Amino acid sequence: MSGSAVYRAEVRVVAPVQDTEVPDRVEDAVRNLFPDAEFEREDGRIVGRTHNLSEFSERLHEQAILDTAREQFRAEQYGDAIHFDLKKLAAFQGAVNFAVGNEDELGDLQVRIAVEEPSVEEFIDMVAPPTEDGEPTEDPF
Repeated sequence: MSGSAVYRAEVRVVAPVQDTEVPDRVEDAVRNLFPDAEFEREDGRIVGRTHNLSEFSERLHEQAILDTAREQFRAEQYGDAIHFDLKKLAAFQGAVNFAVGNEDELGDLQVRIAVEEPSVEEFIDMVAPPTEDGEPTEDPF
């Protein structure tokens, strides 16, 4: 994400904590993708909140999955919010892997982003810019 990009968004990540898991390790999985997340522990899950998507966006760029991310964001856009699930095991390893189909045994990370500004479409372009021949096009911001 461009350092000059300005956005306002509330990110909420809900992660189930199985009886066999250590809650701190589940928090680490979320922190690998959203390092600024602040956590609340609830019965059987943790809830992380942040406003910063810089690390998440960097992972999308590094893994060269910008087009996949854009498709996921648009497929699960509801008004001014974007919903998607991520594989918890991949997050433990610092990677983004969108969850599609059946939920993993450990459960998936449920990510909800409420976008306040700019528009959702512009926000998607900042987090996962359009590509041409696999390379991000010029950042409009």
